[in-house]
Amino acid sequence: MTDDPTQRTDLPFDPGASAAAPVPASPFETPVAPITPGSPAASGQADQFSPTPDARPDWARTAESPVPPTPERWYEPAPVAPVATEAAAKSGRTSRSGAGSILAVGLLSAVLASTGTVFALAATGNLDRTTAIISPTGQGSNAGAIQPVTIDESSATIDVAAKVSPAVVKITVSGTTTGDTGVIPETGVGSGVIYDSNGWILTNHHVVEGSDKLVVELKDGRTFDGKVYGIDTLTDLAIVKIDATGLPVAALGNSEALKVGQLVIAIGSPLGTYSNSVTSGIVSAKGRSISTDGKTTINNLIQTDAAINPGNSGGPLLDADGAVVGINTAIATNSNGIGFAIPIDIARPIMVQAVAGQPLSRPYLGISFVTIDKSLAAAQKLATDQGALVAGIDAQGNVTPGVKANTPAAAAGIKDGDIIVSVDGKTIDDQHPLDATLSQFSPGMTIPVEVLRDGSKVTLQVTLGTRPVTP
Repeated sequence: MTDDPTQRTDLPFDPGASAAAPVPASPFETPVAPITPGSPAASGQADQFSPTPDARPDWARTAESPVPPTPERWYEPAPVAPVATEAAAKSGRTSRSGAGSILAVGLLSAVLASTGTVFALAATGNLDRTTAIISPTGQGSNAGAIQPVTIDESSATIDVAAKVSPAVVKITVSGTTTGDTGVIPETGVGSGVIYDSNGWILTNHHVVEGSDKLVVELKDGRTFDGKVYGIDTLTDLAIVKIDATGLPVAALGNSEALKVGQLVIAIGSPLGTYSNSVTSGIVSAKGRSISTDGKTTINNLIQTDAAINPGNSGGPLLDADGAVVGINTAIATNSNGIGFAIPIDIARPIMVQAVAGQPLSRPYLGISFVTIDKSLAAAQKLATDQGALVAGIDAQGNVTPGVKANTPAAAAGIKDGDIIVSVDGKTIDDQHPLDATLSQFSPGMTIPVEVLRDGSKVTLQVTLGTRPVTP
């Protein structure tokens, strides 16, 4: 893919960085920061004539009862009106018993009428029809129309949990670290998801990093020793292999099709203790960027408010059908409800490579770039308001060369100041950034890259290289 895109400071979300800190380089191609109210008064109103009201008859006064107060919460049952007792009637409140007779007659009529309605509906079969909602009458062509009832989200969550939980694993890692007192043993816990029945598991790189031993525990209680097959040089992903067959697997979804506001579900082992915990939320945003260690930036992430905690890392983010749309990777510090997941579309290529027995690798172009928006286009007087501008920015905000020497981009003739507008026919814009688009290709592939140069479009054939560990 690309190498070290530096993100614009006004676009990515970086929970740990201060506003004055320089933007860290991304592990992909390098997106870089851009160069640059009373009621009327009583007096004066005419006096209104109001006749003296007649005194209310005694039967009306004595039959009244206080209005029950509104419940504090709408879902609480309203207070039940007190029922007149025989003792009350004998105490001389004969007028209440008269009103009670009238009320009893009304209730009896209502019961008889509703009973007849029930029999009529049963005879026509209408009692068996699917529940529907009648929208209130009002303005618009749909006023008074019958609308289908929305599916209960809790039912979808229940179904997804039952369907996918067997494919979610708990990963316990052990290793050592060297401190002031010598070698110190360490243990950590994360999550993973089985995507191939022959023991292939997708998780986070930071879950398995530095481990000497991996133990993978399935929901049914079985445990297996695991080994790290490979790590991703682009994102915080890793592939783990266990020696087992016939395992339950999770289906893969389409992260590009996700919509903001869509229901998503997370499953994992939060805090390393509560295995197969299920939480739900929505897609809060797409295309987020975060800095994981102050140096490494991960781009194009899914933001969600589904509860994610330490130990959820590596577990799946699922849609309402139970398909994996992301891998949970991080939470924003000092926040509630801000978590991030790596889109499954970005993870898919390395998953395929692992099952095929190939080393994990990412394509490499060899440029720094910034994703163009309307403000950048206006500030730099660019010929388009979308695409990827080939340019670099240093820590002081100065423009630097965007094309690196001896790279596939240089060999193909890409130049500083070019605007990449499409790759293999796929338009580059804020919804389809360059690095995410390139991640769908494999090293060694030759693909057409269309650039806008001096007002004209030029198509270049680029043979993608293999992204180095430190681009």
